[in-house]
Amino acid sequence: MTLAPTDAPSGTGTGTGTASAFSLATAAEIHEVRSILQEEGHLGPQHRIAYLGLLDPARGTAPEDTDRRFRVFIHDVSGAAPRDVVVSVARRKVDSAVVLDTAVTGELPVLEEEFEVVESLLATDGRWLTALAERNLDVEKVRVAPLSAGVFEYGEEKGRRILRGLAFVQESPEDSAWAHPVDGLVAYVDVVSKEVTQVIDLGAMPIPAEHGNYTDPDLAGPVRTTQKPISITQPEGPSFTVTGGNHVEWEKWSVDVGFDVREGVVLHNLAFEDGGRKRPIINRASIAEMVVPYGDPSPVRSWQNYFDTGEYLVGQYANSLELGCDCLGEITYLSPVVSDAFGNPREIRNGICMHEEDWSILSKHSDLWSGVTYTRRNRRLVISFFTTIGNYDYGFYWYLYLDGTIEFEAKATGIVFTSAFPEGGSDNISQLAPGLGAPFHQHLFSARLDMAIDGFANRVEEEDVVRQAMGPGNERGNAFTRRRTVLARESEGVREADARAGRTWIISNPESRNRLGEPVGYKLHSHNQPTLLADPDSSIARRAAFATKDLWVTRFAEEERYPTGDFVNQHAGGAGLPAYVAQDRDIDGQDIVVWHTFGLTHFPRVEDWPIMPVDTVGFKLRPEGFFDRSPVLDVPANPNQQASSCHSEGGSGGCH
Repeated sequence: MTLAPTDAPSGTGTGTGTASAFSLATAAEIHEVRSILQEEGHLGPQHRIAYLGLLDPARGTAPEDTDRRFRVFIHDVSGAAPRDVVVSVARRKVDSAVVLDTAVTGELPVLEEEFEVVESLLATDGRWLTALAERNLDVEKVRVAPLSAGVFEYGEEKGRRILRGLAFVQESPEDSAWAHPVDGLVAYVDVVSKEVTQVIDLGAMPIPAEHGNYTDPDLAGPVRTTQKPISITQPEGPSFTVTGGNHVEWEKWSVDVGFDVREGVVLHNLAFEDGGRKRPIINRASIAEMVVPYGDPSPVRSWQNYFDTGEYLVGQYANSLELGCDCLGEITYLSPVVSDAFGNPREIRNGICMHEEDWSILSKHSDLWSGVTYTRRNRRLVISFFTTIGNYDYGFYWYLYLDGTIEFEAKATGIVFTSAFPEGGSDNISQLAPGLGAPFHQHLFSARLDMAIDGFANRVEEEDVVRQAMGPGNERGNAFTRRRTVLARESEGVREADARAGRTWIISNPESRNRLGEPVGYKLHSHNQPTLLADPDSSIARRAAFATKDLWVTRFAEEERYPTGDFVNQHAGGAGLPAYVAQDRDIDGQDIVVWHTFGLTHFPRVEDWPIMPVDTVGFKLRPEGFFDRSPVLDVPANPNQQASSCHSEGGSGGCH
């Protein structure tokens, strides 16, 4: 099943007047934004749109208010200052236009057209050509990865739009260039002035010769013939419905599925029906930042750290998904519409995949005394998209479960970033193939969870397990308990995970109580993986401060959207979460946002080459007193015809 754009009148259709506040942006709206910007003199031949996204409605906006506002970052290729503009489509008006000083604010996100600028400029630069000639390389076979610059000791780069380039050899159009890194060489390019500012050549290193063409039959060997088909069918269709283009109802869940060119999939108005009322849990959920810091101190790579969300905009590189390849089963697709650099709408066909899937056992018991044998199967709703950022591919998966659990999972695959592997080995690089290395690195994400558990009066408590000492009242030493600590102010809400303490965080509403008189809540379970491993005084630690802690809690403010601030590209640091929490606002029983850092620390393996099997990381939010009792007592036995005895009496078993 495919939900095509023409099947979704308010979500992805052509009208602008009927869209709800949380509908997906339409092609007509993007045309209208471009027209308004042109009329107001903000968009001309020298301008490029670096970001265009739909703003959330302000807190307290009436449901019938359909004033749709778009935020637009406008880059000037002539070198004039960029602008941050807000446009109202309904009122056909520019609400605000801020001229940016990039030496202070940082640069706008990297433009796709700038990728080609780096390689084409280097192809005519004498220093670069000399370096290639000394390595006996043909410039026509050299690909250059255009990489975000970061902020380092180069004072002359402040206020200039810089990309850095590392080279790889591509022997043929089908050849995987990542197998042949040109080590010891890096170039710095100003993509506005079209100037190569530096070429650093530390001397030639052997270029790995073995190819990494993972579709080559000689490398892959005979294709397996042992797999039998797996068919996932739902003859009556899926159990969820989609109305208004993007409003989803499944089991007792309801959610508006949004999409942003920076964040990708965004979930709005996540709620669960309980006792005849729709109970809100999260107002808005997204992965608001992602950074990939590398751990190789080599001069040609020590600057490597990429903010794939803030610098490259993961949403704009979302894949068009294919049934049977990316998604399996009875699939419903959404096709978000985004803007290109010139304000033209571009549909990402089948960019969002939604389906439900069986997820093993939900609950089970064979009772010795009553003779009741009881089994219920679990299932979950999956809302996902995949994006390709250079060498890596990332899947972003949101899961909703029958018992009220919310889970997010990031899937990392693609090609690891490669280097030469030095003779004598390395403390910071893995060897993947003869002479081929891959630097150690991390993939660190920031989830922005605008909480609304039974409303906006929420608090966060940190829960640790506590071993109780043997002694009076605990003579046998078997006792343990838990300790909960309220995080009352923003300065107290910057926290680290602690696996030994079993640390979790409970987000609750002290004004809403369950039948036992306890505040209703949800518990955040972390994967307890390392946060940022770079030195606290490093450039990347200043710029990716969000990644130095597992949890941040802030008071909601409409303008506080991203953990790194609005403009992370070439920003020196301190924006975003450090600036937000410096206000030290009250967060106890207030309208709050929970920011959770999670990620992978990747020491590349031989098994990760020439293409990396998926690695995963994420977090869970589980009900903690949110319901009065188990919310799945009404789940029926497996409706499949072959399952006939999941609720039968009889059977045997022991007590555990």
